[in-house]
Amino acid sequence: MDNYLELVYAVTRRIPRGRVTTYGAIADYLALGSARMVGWALHQSIGAADVPAHRVVNRKGELSGRLHFPTPTMMQQLLESEGVVVVENRVQDFPQRFWHPAEDEE
Repeated sequence: MDNYLELVYAVTRRIPRGRVTTYGAIADYLALGSARMVGWALHQSIGAADVPAHRVVNRKGELSGRLHFPTPTMMQQLLESEGVVVVENRVQDFPQRFWHPAEDEE
């Protein structure tokens, strides 16, 4: 399972500042496990400065992982510090902010 965690973390580290991706996009890209497994893996990383888990949201652009951060507003604060607008726990302009892990392979 440690290898799976590292694969998820490696993809998460590639998400550009000011962009977001989804649990499902990471799961699809890795072709291993499910969106829930990606969420579980990222939950294990909370507090690790080198894994920007705040950039991973659900398929609707909602900050569904926010309650797993040290404070319920930390995920939003981190995104906003990167220029992402969040209203009512949802990323605004989600389609434009969305980054797919395969993007930088094209």
